[in-house]
Amino acid sequence: MATKIAAGAETLLWHHGAEGHDTISARTLGFWLYMMSDALIFASLFAAYGVLDNPFNAAGGPIAQQVVHPLEGFWQTIAVLGSVLAYSLATVALKNGSKIGVVHGILGAIVLAVVFLGFEAHDLLGLIAQGDGPQRSGFLSVFFMMIASHGLHMVFGILWMLVMLVQVARSGFTGDVVARLLNLRLFWQFQASVWVCVYVYVYLLGGF
Repeated sequence: MATKIAAGAETLLWHHGAEGHDTISARTLGFWLYMMSDALIFASLFAAYGVLDNPFNAAGGPIAQQVVHPLEGFWQTIAVLGSVLAYSLATVALKNGSKIGVVHGILGAIVLAVVFLGFEAHDLLGLIAQGDGPQRSGFLSVFFMMIASHGLHMVFGILWMLVMLVQVARSGFTGDVVARLLNLRLFWQFQASVWVCVYVYVYLLGGF
């Protein structure tokens, strides 16, 4: 199936070969393996948090109810889901061959991701300022590790989007560019899924 990318130009984005596999999807196998390893990392962090989330590991420091604020986490959730929605609109524009639509969608995703990181940085820096940094207790160590690990993934995603903006502007919708855009979509949706788990497991269960 050919998708138009410019007046008078076409590229085969989801072309099925003799084995029935489209060439774009075939390139994502390695990326899926990376995503599986990433899922194992976050699963380990959730397991560690579940073990250390009790008063005995607070070491005289704050417990979950004193650290997390469900309302602030709710606004972070809105921001990250809005960012995923914006990138999904960029994907729709990609299928329609609209370069300006892709650019606008990615820019919207970046802005909302920066808002999310602003909330996250405000929370962590506030804890450090009041003397409740990761070195205070085992509980705070795993809490900071979980939130910071997700934040670093978000920063990487933003940098990836900035690179893709340049590639879309310079090269258009070539096969390589489209494959990277689709992999980025998977990565971004995965980060949103991880954050929803963090919000439910850490902010909702820990905050009440």
